[in-house]
Amino acid sequence: MHMSLAERRSPEPTDGPVPPQRPLTTFLFDRADSAEPAFTFLDYATDRDGTEHTITWAELATKVRATAAELSRITTHGQRVAILAPQDLTYVVAFLGALHAGTIAVPLFAPEVSQHGGRLVNALEDCAPEVWLTSAGALDTVRELAENNPLPMPKQILAVDEIDDATGAGYQAPRPGLDEPAYLQYTSGSTRTPAGAVITHRAVVTNTWQACAAFGVNDTWTCTGWIPFFHDMGLIQLLALPVYSGARSVFATPFSFIMRPLRWLKQLGGFPNTFAAAPNFAFEYALHKVKEADRAELDLSGVKAVVNGSEPVRATTIAAFQEAFGPHGFPAAAHRPSYGLAEATVFVTNTSEEGPTITSFDRAALAADRGVVTEPGAEGSLELVAAGTPQAQLVRIVHPAERTVRADGEVGEIWVHGPNVADGYWQQPERSDETFGGRIVDPPEGTPAQTWLRTGDLGLIHDGLLYITGRIKDLIIIDGKNHYPQDLEVTVQNAHPAIRKDHVAAFAVETPDGGEGAAVVAEFSRKAGAEELDEAEIAKAVKRAVAAAHDVKLRGFKLVPPGSVLRTSSGKIARAATKERHWLGKEA
Repeated sequence: MHMSLAERRSPEPTDGPVPPQRPLTTFLFDRADSAEPAFTFLDYATDRDGTEHTITWAELATKVRATAAELSRITTHGQRVAILAPQDLTYVVAFLGALHAGTIAVPLFAPEVSQHGGRLVNALEDCAPEVWLTSAGALDTVRELAENNPLPMPKQILAVDEIDDATGAGYQAPRPGLDEPAYLQYTSGSTRTPAGAVITHRAVVTNTWQACAAFGVNDTWTCTGWIPFFHDMGLIQLLALPVYSGARSVFATPFSFIMRPLRWLKQLGGFPNTFAAAPNFAFEYALHKVKEADRAELDLSGVKAVVNGSEPVRATTIAAFQEAFGPHGFPAAAHRPSYGLAEATVFVTNTSEEGPTITSFDRAALAADRGVVTEPGAEGSLELVAAGTPQAQLVRIVHPAERTVRADGEVGEIWVHGPNVADGYWQQPERSDETFGGRIVDPPEGTPAQTWLRTGDLGLIHDGLLYITGRIKDLIIIDGKNHYPQDLEVTVQNAHPAIRKDHVAAFAVETPDGGEGAAVVAEFSRKAGAEELDEAEIAKAVKRAVAAAHDVKLRGFKLVPPGSVLRTSSGKIARAATKERHWLGKEA
């Protein structure tokens, strides 16, 4: 039977710090009289250099109260309220208004984000929100979404920027219990139907507190970035952390970053004490797209911390980013590789003030689930970047089949236990128990036996630091040896200049004798000339490289146009979906 978070008490030392015992929005109203800037949206839609739209804490409190009051007239405590607003100030007001009203927020996105339209429809169908919140500018497209899809119809579709501020006069908000749901965080769903992780008020305020303590965020900092609010990292880093800490939030849209990544770097350098977060590909993208002449204008000396997470973090990326932006003030120790997932609200481990730690491990030993340290650059070695240590939560490496705690240096599944862990998946008790009901056999002292979050990620502990090695579901097992797809993908993308970097998917395929082999789908680079796109020659180069580096004979290789290797909404390579689209049913 699934156990609720209220029954699942986390490892809080009796003599240590205690997480906040009140909902997140109460911290907003602590600053309800402040004229200091709270959130700034950098709008690049009409101005290449961006137009600042800023709301003060006092203005935000007024609009959140009005939105909550309007919601209380339409729906009731505990009902779902979907956020279908663009990434601007209306999203901030809508999300906090839904929390303040005691409803269950469902942070999604405006229908214009067409590449994830199926995910949007699935989420709305799954939780059937009674109210949809959006902006006046997106109102027509949101109505079209309701009219053109077989969805549970909401009672009302409401533009939050059309609500009169006076609506909230005299409104008395309910005080939800800490163990009541605050919002549903829908996972990216790369291989399964998207599921809504139930994030309680306790979980969100605890994880926000954990992150602030881990990185040192306070009201003198500026949270900057472009990660979407519907993604767990964007929601916590750009919205929840500022509300809890009083830090200013300065944000843009993901599209504005993709169009001109220099904007992100200017954010980092243009405000005091900046804190940002991004997946590894964003650092690579900035490296390749920001020209040296533009770098010369940057002063990044005020950057406090930049989280690198959400996908495998590469040592080569860290080194190249530092080489490019270190001369312009970027502190090496500000690069903070971290680990997290939606089911833990987001943050689990983080690198501390000393900055990145990179360790070389023997590749063959990792294939046998052992972490054997080697000299950097040694033949057969693999560099892994440490994801740091947990803050006021427990992390254990567990044998996924035997469910026993593994010793330091042994690879196993990463399990998490703490008050920041979600309370299961929305109305999916069996899947919830599978993911959140982990039970450890013969737990050592200081390790609870039950209600662990099984992350599905593989890793090991070395010198007290967590290292991520891969995903259980993506693991390719050939002749009893483990091969990590991201490891193969790096080899493939470096095998031929025509292959597009970070757009490669490796996955397991069945061999004619019923065994398991590996195959690859890779995009060709937009810069590759016609004379370079000889798929047979590229395939030969790839197969030679994989055989030499991994002792693996590829069962097949397919070269596809740019945009063909699928990604999840958080930017991770969707290997199973790419396999299904480009490979399933085909033999090498």
